[in-house]
Amino acid sequence: MYESFAILFSLSALLSFINYRWLKLPSTIGQMSAAMGIAIIIICLKPLSPSVYYFFCDIILDTDFTHILLDIMLGFLLFGGALHVDISQLAKEKWAVFLFSTIGVLLSTFLVGFGLYGLATLLQVGIPFLHCLLFGALISPTDPVAVLSLLQKSKISQSLELKIEGESLFNDGIGVVVFTAVLLVINMDMQGQPGTERLDLFWKLGELFVVEVILGLVLGAILGFLTFKLMTLTQADKYLTTILSLALVFGGYSLAHLLHTSGPLAMVVAGLYIGYKIKIDAFNAETKETLVGFWNVVDESLNGVLFVFIGLGIHLVEVSTTTVLLAICSILLVLLSRFLSVILPYSLLDHKEHSWINTSLLLTWGGLKGGISLALAFSIAPELSKNNILLLTYGTVIFSILFQGLTIPKLAKLLHN
Repeated sequence: MYESFAILFSLSALLSFINYRWLKLPSTIGQMSAAMGIAIIIICLKPLSPSVYYFFCDIILDTDFTHILLDIMLGFLLFGGALHVDISQLAKEKWAVFLFSTIGVLLSTFLVGFGLYGLATLLQVGIPFLHCLLFGALISPTDPVAVLSLLQKSKISQSLELKIEGESLFNDGIGVVVFTAVLLVINMDMQGQPGTERLDLFWKLGELFVVEVILGLVLGAILGFLTFKLMTLTQADKYLTTILSLALVFGGYSLAHLLHTSGPLAMVVAGLYIGYKIKIDAFNAETKETLVGFWNVVDESLNGVLFVFIGLGIHLVEVSTTTVLLAICSILLVLLSRFLSVILPYSLLDHKEHSWINTSLLLTWGGLKGGISLALAFSIAPELSKNNILLLTYGTVIFSILFQGLTIPKLAKLLHN
């Protein structure tokens, strides 16, 4: 695993250089595009040099993407992202962020699940309803890492930027909880439990929510508070203070796993708290600069590896004419479901925007899908329609990052002129 990850990391750095010098695309989009180009070359070389093809297959498979992302990288990415968010400003959008990351995720899950089941039945692709719901759960969380810099350059309102950024931080954790809940329902269905025992499902889902979500948020608050207390005592030593933040993510994420609670939500809360405190407290300026700079490097590096994996991994997807057609339809379905899951909760709020429908459209187009969706798709057992779900996920993620990510600045300019 180490060798495969090291190769991906080195390739990510090389592709970053190529993108910086020649492609001139946003960093993560450029890296993924270049990696996809390499994957296409690898596929073409398969008849001529099978050893090269299988070498890259082994790299992707040995990396254990699901484990690397969900159990290691995600904690660093979410803590690093939360560290830069101004929680005092985010609080102004708290209800929008809450609705989008909870009701919005649940609504999108069911809309995509029912819609995909209808499409699969129409195209005669055998995907059971609960498997369709599983796809809805894993594709609903948004991952706007690749587009946030574009939004900033588009001079959109701070309110809209905070909605997108805040939602993305929280709905990864919520999305994993929903995905786990659907898996629990599927396992009970496969075991053929009688109706009396199925009543236990509601208790188990309630317990899952309390342990994963509530305990995760509380754990993050405690860890953030305690770590910052230590950081205030060591702020004269910029390196030790940074090491403490690193230890928080390593130890805190592992502790969350031991407690069977949500590590992603814990890291978001801890990152938001520490990011807020180093801004408002009389914190050592040089130490703060070192801390923020370190997490910028971590965030950029890990995102590079993530998007290179997405680009290279495409050669593992099995396709057919029917499933490609289903994938195209599912892209439209996911976009429609995203729009409905944004505009329906958003209609419950008071709006400062001149046109909240335009804002809903931009939130829909800016709700990119990314690594978290692919990691969950790779984690599915083969008997749960894994091949079909993986293809649908790849199609949606690639369309989302390349087409939506590159066109959102123009859309933002068009809608907010």
